[in-house]
Amino acid sequence: MKKVRHQVSKIAIIGGHGKIALQLARILTGDGHSVSSLIRNPDHTADVERTGASPVMADVERMDVGAMAAAMAGQDAVVWSAGAGGGDPERTYAVDRDAAIRSMDAAEQAGVPRYVMVSYFGASPQHGVDPDNPFYAYAESKAAADAHLAATSLAWTILGPGKLTDGPATGLIEIGADSGEVTRDDVAGVAATVLRMPESAGKFLQFTGGDTPIDRALADASR
Repeated sequence: MKKVRHQVSKIAIIGGHGKIALQLARILTGDGHSVSSLIRNPDHTADVERTGASPVMADVERMDVGAMAAAMAGQDAVVWSAGAGGGDPERTYAVDRDAAIRSMDAAEQAGVPRYVMVSYFGASPQHGVDPDNPFYAYAESKAAADAHLAATSLAWTILGPGKLTDGPATGLIEIGADSGEVTRDDVAGVAATVLRMPESAGKFLQFTGGDTPIDRALADASR
């Protein structure tokens, strides 16, 4: 795994129109970073532009590794925040597993040193989800993608947020809780924070809403 010795400044967000991604783009551009948000629907361009990010048309479900690498060229970090949205197991595997894995290979090919994956709380090959459960395809996809990422040379961090809610950001989380909820805006805050923390590389950080400021919680967990 690569070590990151400098603060990232050019960041690509894959799945750039999601709620977490849009808030992350606002945070990052507000901090002076250059953000490229990869989206597949041109109708989402204006929403991305309002965050201060630059929209990049890219259908990662259909792009090969070379095309993804070209889209990532010159970036300091990649954040995966895309998802098929459930409902169709075939498409879930195509996006949450296969496209995610291609993006990791593309990041390595493009020489991008840093990769942050938005996964979920409890993600693991031993996830325990019943094959008859509609969530099974997603659990399997995330387990495979996370394992592939951990085996790359990238300076990776995997985020495992609890059940997502749409409430306002609190700036407070708990790492290592048994279960719980967390706002999407706080997940974005966590992603933005780990991008400026080289010491968080190589960590799978499971978290929920809590009582500890994000930066302090992540610093403690990254020691």
